Amino acid sequence: MDSDNNRLEETYRLVKENNRMLRSMRRNAFWGGIIKFILYIVIFVALPLWLYMTYLAPIVESMTKTMEQIQGTGAQAQAQFSSFQEILKQFQDRFSTQ
Repeated sequence: MDSDNNRLEETYRLVKENNRMLRSMRRNAFWGGIIKFILYIVIFVALPLWLYMTYLAPIVESMTKTMEQIQGTGAQAQAQFSSFQEILKQFQDRFSTQ
């Protein structure tokens, strides 16, 4: 009878210890999941935005200004070419009528 009682107490002690370990594992898994979620948000959302704002945005802005300057220069060159064609046509008209 005494050995059955000892076995029951040992089983009860092991069950309590097992329960404590399982609760601890569940708690650690929960907090680990939350930390992992926050880490993924930082890595995949915040870090690319920060990198874009810090490094890529000034480059894109500079490139946009350069493209606008190139387009403006192209428009000026086209206007000058049109005026050159007009002058050439006037020059041809003067000599062809005489």
